[in-house]
Amino acid sequence: MSPRGVAIPDLRERLFGAAERIVAREGAAALTSRAITSEAGCAKGILHTHFGGVDAFVAELVLDRFARTAAHARELPARAGRDTVRANLTGIAIGLLDSLDPRVVGLALTSNAASEKIREALAEGAPGFCAIEGALTAYLDAEQRLGRVADGTDTGTTALALVGTVHHLLMTGGWAGAPDPREQAERLVALLVPR
Repeated sequence: MSPRGVAIPDLRERLFGAAERIVAREGAAALTSRAITSEAGCAKGILHTHFGGVDAFVAELVLDRFARTAAHARELPARAGRDTVRANLTGIAIGLLDSLDPRVVGLALTSNAASEKIREALAEGAPGFCAIEGALTAYLDAEQRLGRVADGTDTGTTALALVGTVHHLLMTGGWAGAPDPREQAERLVALLVPR
């Protein structure tokens, strides 16, 4: 346990990691302020001090993970001509699916405060699905100029189809009996980019 008044390096990531471990191990219902701070080895009130409560914390976790995936997607246009188009698109799709446990997303959706905070942040320009879609469109445009994506391919609609489907898979991936979302994403990429 960190002593009171002592700065904790990488506090946000430490708390985010603790929350992800709790959800993976015990489910979303176990995600309480006390559970998170205990798992992270922090003082009990630190989550409220830094985030204002569990709802705001969950919103920040979701926004952080989407921002990471968007940053990765922004690097994709520079990869044009390297590896295969399918491999590059599949990597982004799987990265987005792996960015968050669907149960964390479910928490964010069922909390009015968390979902409102996420909506506001996205409206103010926080990177999310639209940023990922834009990066994928730019990447597909670059590949099209290199002749690795067929002329006439609607790259914007292809990016929208991929991001929209992955968004759906992320939101429903934790349901009992749901197919493996990674396999579904791979099949979609193969359909969207036939060569």
